[in-house]
Amino acid sequence: MRTSGPPVLELRNVRVSYGAAPAVSDVSLDVAAGALVVVVGPNGAGKTTLINAIAGVHRIDTGELSMDGRSLRQVAPYRFCEHGIALVPEGRRLFTTLSVRENLELGSYRGAARARRAQSLAEICTLFPVLEAKLEAPAGTLSGGQQQMLAIGRALMSRPQLLLLDEPSMGLAPLLVDQIMDAVVALRRDAGTTVLLVEQNAVAALSIADRGYVIETGRMGHAGTGAELLRDPAVREAYLGL
Repeated sequence: MRTSGPPVLELRNVRVSYGAAPAVSDVSLDVAAGALVVVVGPNGAGKTTLINAIAGVHRIDTGELSMDGRSLRQVAPYRFCEHGIALVPEGRRLFTTLSVRENLELGSYRGAARARRAQSLAEICTLFPVLEAKLEAPAGTLSGGQQQMLAIGRALMSRPQLLLLDEPSMGLAPLLVDQIMDAVVALRRDAGTTVLLVEQNAVAALSIADRGYVIETGRMGHAGTGAELLRDPAVREAYLGL
């Protein structure tokens, strides 16, 4: 397992609500520099709410959210990307009538990222060679797996310090799931990208994780290395079907 650095992301006792109904309660987790951390759990457990809160899409009610030791509680949502956070949302959310190239370029609108746009584009074409051959094609003509690659590439164009992935395996065939997970591993291994992945496919996610958390009805349950959680009898029975 890769040796990771100090925490990049820290959550302490975070609560997020929809109106009066809490969706996430008293959640704490750390993501170390260079690590691949996953949060697994069933549908409705709060995974997407949690990752959207980290991305600034949802405001947290109480608790602390910080990057590199700096609180993001008072940061405007549109400025989260300036703190090095990029989100690949559930469902990909591509501009299907724009070309693959145009979708990628939209990810590099910040000044620092725009200055390195050509380099970032070359790196993404190396990571996802299938996209290079389709740069001028409308994004809507890509297969589901290719669209997921494009969504990840668009987020990487901002050159983030922390990449957030929300259910990247959703709707994909098992072979494509393996390809996406292999790409996530390559990102962390070759580029040193820090990754937080939330995923319902617990086996696929925990198999590549440095550290994993299990979220249950909005609260953190089990935690440990990916290998430890794969061996945990309670996790195996509840989430792995074993």
